Amino acid sequence: MGPPEQGVNADRTLVVVKVIHTVVWAFFAACITAVPLLALAGQLRGATVLSAIVLGEVVVLVLNRMRCPLTDVAQRYTQDRSDNFDIYLPLFLARHNKRIFGALFVAGEVILVWCWLR
Repeated sequence: MGPPEQGVNADRTLVVVKVIHTVVWAFFAACITAVPLLALAGQLRGATVLSAIVLGEVVVLVLNRMRCPLTDVAQRYTQDRSDNFDIYLPLFLARHNKRIFGALFVAGEVILVWCWLR
């Protein structure tokens, strides 16, 4: 891959990519948060659907070397490689996102399975 594109169009494109990435992240964060809440509320089918959606995203990440494909797009438009160069998240959250939401997802899955079995 060559050097990043530069100029006003590159800056605008990077903003668009960051907005899209942030919206996608918020969607998956909401799904991960909702799984245990729905399960505990007895909405097991809804929790299972959201769980499957998140698992689909996990497959995408695994196939892309644990990187969001939007990160690859964003890097075409900047030389910045800070942990949040490609998304509008605080640096700490961007840096630890996979650990935090991975742990929450696993905990939610445990709760979901427990609710299905009881």
